[in-house]
Amino acid sequence: MAESGPRRYMFSRGPFLLTLIAFSLLLDACGNTVQPGQRGLRWRPFSTGLSAQPLTSGFYWRAPWNDLYIYDIKWQSHMENIDGMSSDGLKVLVKAAIILRPLADEIHFLQQEVGTDFYGRMVKPEFVGTVRSVLANYPMVTIPENSVAIASKVQAVVEEKLKGRHLEIQSVALADIDFPPAVLHSIEQKQAKEQQKEQKEFELTIAHKDAEIARLRASGEGDAIAIRAEGEADALQIRATGQARAQELIRQTITPAYLQFKLYNSLNPKTILLPDDTLDFDAPNESSR
Repeated sequence: MAESGPRRYMFSRGPFLLTLIAFSLLLDACGNTVQPGQRGLRWRPFSTGLSAQPLTSGFYWRAPWNDLYIYDIKWQSHMENIDGMSSDGLKVLVKAAIILRPLADEIHFLQQEVGTDFYGRMVKPEFVGTVRSVLANYPMVTIPENSVAIASKVQAVVEEKLKGRHLEIQSVALADIDFPPAVLHSIEQKQAKEQQKEQKEFELTIAHKDAEIARLRASGEGDAIAIRAEGEADALQIRATGQARAQELIRQTITPAYLQFKLYNSLNPKTILLPDDTLDFDAPNESSR
């Protein structure tokens, strides 16, 4: 009798667990939970059909033959690996992301037109095709530096294509850009050649500048020599002119009479007076008379 108690307890717990499981399955089959950030639409195929008023967060009972469609109205990010061609015919691999969400007040129309798989059925084809189309307008080597402009153009085109489709697009971005190894090798070679070209052009520019400086310096030195020579010639000419004028003045002021006077008054005993051609030696001597 002492061992019958636990056995009765184990026997009574089994039906309780079965009842709990059955109740949970009934809840799952006859009800749905709409989480925060979601909206729901009732579907009653045998009565009112698809409800037009979205359901907010909470638990909702339903008959087993009815259904409840749930939409996530939070921002959703979708990443795609897209292979495209550049304008110069080279293959480009990009990772492109788009962030969007359904409009909460328009999920009734979205469900009627597309359904809950709106991204895979409607957004993805337009998104991938637009990325490829925009990439085809850019040379391969310019795609990384223009990634922001490319993403902006893709967003504008996708928004236009999905206009009136009950969706809101927040942004588009190119997360990563890959090139095949052969293409990367070609890019490296091209960049190396461009760097060599820029280096040669830089050296040529420096050589031209040095030559110009040398020409200017030589020209300046030549001008200085010419100016100095011209100044010396002018000085010689001025000096010669001054000496000529001085001699002319001396010649005009020192007359023979003045020189004779100076000789008569000279204290130098060696002074010899020479006859002047102005004296008349043929004239008669008054003393002989």
